[in-house]
Amino acid sequence: MNPNPIRSVLTSLRPKARLREVLRLALPAAFKHLLDVVQILTDMLMVGFLSVAALAAVGMSLQFMMIINVVITLYVVGGNAVTARLIGARRRKRAYTLLFTLGLLALLLSLPFAAAGYLFAGDFYLLMGTGEDVAHYGHVYFGILAAGFPLIFLDSLFYNQLSAAGDTKSSLYIKLASAGVNALLDYLLIFGHGGFPALGVAGAAYATIAAYALNILLYLLLLRSHDARLHLLPRLNLPDLRRVLSIGSHAALERLITSASFLLFIWVIASYGTAALAGYQVGLRVEGLAFMPGFGFAVAAMAIAGQQLGAKRPEEAYEGGLYSLKVAATFMGLLGLIMVIWPELFVRLFTQDPETVEQASLYLRLVGLSQVPLAVLFVLSNVLRGAGDTRTPLKINIAALWLLRVIPSYIAMKLGFGIIAVYIIMTVETFIKGFIFWKIFRRRAWLKTKI
Repeated sequence: MNPNPIRSVLTSLRPKARLREVLRLALPAAFKHLLDVVQILTDMLMVGFLSVAALAAVGMSLQFMMIINVVITLYVVGGNAVTARLIGARRRKRAYTLLFTLGLLALLLSLPFAAAGYLFAGDFYLLMGTGEDVAHYGHVYFGILAAGFPLIFLDSLFYNQLSAAGDTKSSLYIKLASAGVNALLDYLLIFGHGGFPALGVAGAAYATIAAYALNILLYLLLLRSHDARLHLLPRLNLPDLRRVLSIGSHAALERLITSASFLLFIWVIASYGTAALAGYQVGLRVEGLAFMPGFGFAVAAMAIAGQQLGAKRPEEAYEGGLYSLKVAATFMGLLGLIMVIWPELFVRLFTQDPETVEQASLYLRLVGLSQVPLAVLFVLSNVLRGAGDTRTPLKINIAALWLLRVIPSYIAMKLGFGIIAVYIIMTVETFIKGFIFWKIFRRRAWLKTKI
């Protein structure tokens, strides 16, 4: 007979309580990221009615945003790890001053990139080997979007800091409002409905900037409310800022090299023609729907790992990461199966061009097979970052991207293999990298990371 039945009952309930906590953080984050993708897909859906070149230009602008995200990563990943630990250790005022300090840093960092993007957008497209028509649309779209970089930098900061504090639901509500505004303005400004001029791709860019402006307004109102998990305390917090930059520097370096690798990968894709490039962009956006559970549970795992380690509960940090991984892999695996079976169903929402549909469907069928290992990458790499270990993901991602994806893809292209060989190489790399992250997670050395 069990000598302590009460303790036995509580112990049996712990996994359920842990799962509820993971779902509480993950589901709003997943839906928020889903809305991010829906907003992007709305832009591409409407721009797709203009021309294939316009569609390729808007899609490629998202690859350029990967470079901008390098800078954002510098303060977002480190800020997430440090804030989660501060919240777990019940040092809330320090978290409030850190948010204010990071907000100033975000604004300062955004300005030179906004200027460069506005002035040289078209040149970026030409450097990637696009045609003059794609570069023209890209200059218009990305040049306007760059003017809104200060808003984008702040939006990423507020979302990630609130997530680190355990609030993902507020960001979901904010995104619901701004995604609706973006869709409405897309309809009005791209095609000239409701008495507005038909601005084409420029209208899509203006709609996006307006949506980000609404985000920032709502975040500021939230941070001033009494019930908010975070507040802006106007005081510089330089000691914690140094910790943020120390952690974030490795994450930013990883993102920089990863982004450069992806841009080279895009260059390989572009060498197969405009239809292949447009098909890849459409396929990537559709695949983004399957990313959502992974992103959501990665956000949950990162917050839980940081907060539990801050509260000196390493076993809870490990179990939170494991639960997040199990649920994310289930969702992404099911969505991957749908992509394998019915890719055209989704692709035709964005374009009716036969060659683009064929290229995008080919991409989706192959990457649909790798959604489970991709869930492993999303969740477990963020668990390590939430613990403050940004060096390990840096080493793994750099080595895998170059040795297993970029260089083999370039060789396949030079040897005259079709684009299917490039997609197979990408899929194999995802499986190998997922296995490596799983082995590192199971060793538990990351639980001892010091900040």
